[in-house]
Amino acid sequence: MVGYRMELRIYPDPILEKKAQPVENIDGGVKVIADRMAKVMHANRGIGLAAPQIGILSRILIVNLGEGCRVLINPEIVGGEDESVMEEGCLSLPTIKVPVKRMEKIFIQGWNMESKEVKPELAGLPARVYQHEIDHLQGILIIHHIFRLEKELLIKTIMEDPRRPYNKGTIS
Repeated sequence: MVGYRMELRIYPDPILEKKAQPVENIDGGVKVIADRMAKVMHANRGIGLAAPQIGILSRILIVNLGEGCRVLINPEIVGGEDESVMEEGCLSLPTIKVPVKRMEKIFIQGWNMESKEVKPELAGLPARVYQHEIDHLQGILIIHHIFRLEKELLIKTIMEDPRRPYNKGTIS
């Protein structure tokens, strides 16, 4: 398993900030990638992994929340509801945890390993994990959420401050 720990890409590896390309054919090559991803994820004690995290710019993710590995190919978030902020970590950013705002419930469209379209509806932790991995496919890391969130919290604090000279308008 040590070899699989070495395969994990760690920030600031530039591949982590690149957009993954859609998978054209779900074939044996995709299965090989998914199997490697599962081994790397488990060797690093993760619950999710995206292909760019092992250096492959393909839109493939894998998640295991205790019910076995689920592979999703070319996933897209097509809708969502509500939002919450929760501290997140990332295998590619070891020792770092940051607050990230995400949708509480999401609707995804993608393909499974049998080339069948799937449309999972996810809520709570599963929704958060899938959003995190889909971010990786876009080249977005949890550290890219920090400044926007800090700005939003600051603006909210300013707007709710009763000492503010005027309570109307927006700050950008």
